[in-house]
Amino acid sequence: MSEPPRAETFVFLDLEATGLPNMDPEIAEISLFAVHRSSLENPERDNSGALVLPRVLDKLTLCMCPERPFTAKASEITGLSSEGLMQSRKAGFNDAVVRTLQGFLSRQEGPICLVAHNGFDYDFPLLCTELQRLGAHLPQDTVCLDTLPALRGLDRAHSHATRAQGRKSYSLTSLFHRYFQAEPSAAHSAEGDVHTLLLIFLHRAAELLAWADEQARSWAHIEPMYMPPDGPSFEA
Repeated sequence: MSEPPRAETFVFLDLEATGLPNMDPEIAEISLFAVHRSSLENPERDNSGALVLPRVLDKLTLCMCPERPFTAKASEITGLSSEGLMQSRKAGFNDAVVRTLQGFLSRQEGPICLVAHNGFDYDFPLLCTELQRLGAHLPQDTVCLDTLPALRGLDRAHSHATRAQGRKSYSLTSLFHRYFQAEPSAAHSAEGDVHTLLLIFLHRAAELLAWADEQARSWAHIEPMYMPPDGPSFEA
């Protein structure tokens, strides 16, 4: 198996959706932070020595009104509801969203690596479903990194898979507690979770960059979460 291309821009992303994978969810919010590799190789710190987000950072956050209703749990966790999104006159995941995403990504130096926590099981397959429904695509050399198995793998390598290591939680909140002894801000909003994810990545940037260079997965190998019903094709 050939090594993935060396990514020059890392796009950290998080989705909020109507439910879990077995509910055939739809995206209700997406947030992306694009950071050039050079900013990850040389993380910035404030006067106290604490990590801060890179100064050069592109952001995109969009809310959209899905056709499927939210589960009660998803609405409780995310703070989103069909009623609230409709009241704000938000359209669904449509060709305008695709154009905005593609325009955002086109501004970044490629190749691009998408980064999400639990991305292989949730964010990437669901995004793939929504794009496939519209016949839309990402750049061919796009790769993906899931920080959940990456951090578990790195810790296993360091700890030689002790029993205590196996009991550790790898949720975003738990990782943030371990690394920063603090509560993450705005958990379960897409932008808040991306902010948390990026700080976690920066805490172990050298290791995660090396992991991405060796083990990132091609976007072309991501399978949709479910087969979407026939919908309108994307119009460029």
